[in-house]
Amino acid sequence: MTSATTAAPRILADGAVVRAARPGDEADIFACIQALADYEREPDAVTGTAEMLTDTLFGPDPHAFAFVVERDGRVVGIALWFLTYSTWTGRHGIWLEDLFVYDTERGRGYGTALIARLAALCVERGYSRLEWTVLDWNAPSIAFYRSIGAAPMDEWTTQRLDGERLEAMAARAG
Repeated sequence: MTSATTAAPRILADGAVVRAARPGDEADIFACIQALADYEREPDAVTGTAEMLTDTLFGPDPHAFAFVVERDGRVVGIALWFLTYSTWTGRHGIWLEDLFVYDTERGRGYGTALIARLAALCVERGYSRLEWTVLDWNAPSIAFYRSIGAAPMDEWTTQRLDGERLEAMAARAG
């Protein structure tokens, strides 16, 4: 089984490279995360740091991973992901937490290349699904996802406990 961190880079038609993130990419990945938060109208929601990505992505027991698109020595897109598990299929899957390509780089196929790399990883490892969420107002992204064959899960809604609600629920554990 090929590791996400050892998978061979893929050179795209314009010379850009899709590759696994590596130590030293943290600041660029974090910049993409912040740019995504800005785009999603939540610029103050990012509380993590580039330094935190070092342990998250490259520590002794990473639980999140990333692919990047690098063009002319600069990271211009990211796919940050982690494993899920389906009790119904009895298999892992991939949850795509963040997909981002700088607006000046869109239309070059980088988003498609990142998702294709994740899909290939799913197939290679026998994972049953690749999933993510998209904001309902984000028409350009929704159109892109439909164009690559992604289907909405309209009957499902995302639920979340965080902040004070998370702490209140944790207190119920005793």
